[in-house]
Amino acid sequence: MVNLLQLLPNIESDELMYVQSLVKDMSDEHIKQFALIYNSRRKDPQTILLLTLVGFLGVAGIQRFVIDQIGMGLLYVFTGGLCLIGTIIDIVNYKSLTFEFNQKIARQVSGMVSAM
Repeated sequence: MVNLLQLLPNIESDELMYVQSLVKDMSDEHIKQFALIYNSRRKDPQTILLLTLVGFLGVAGIQRFVIDQIGMGLLYVFTGGLCLIGTIIDIVNYKSLTFEFNQKIARQVSGMVSAM
């Protein structure tokens, strides 16, 4: 059995549990392919936090563009992060924003690797 923690060293514990549930029925080769693709597409929570903090310096909503929420990103840009309230909420919730994005990516990659 392939050790996912070695393949994905920067993954957080709740994300690791989710990924393990997705790959439990995959072969070792498919798990390695999954880890390679997933690691290149997933976002790090610290990166999202830093991008959210940039919202206080002038350009609000960059974090929303990075996690593929284009509509919310545009809303944040045009409203100054919803008058900074949305930016403050995103600072508090940056881990859950990142985890939801990474779950979506993991499901996509899992389906792609399973189809191979």
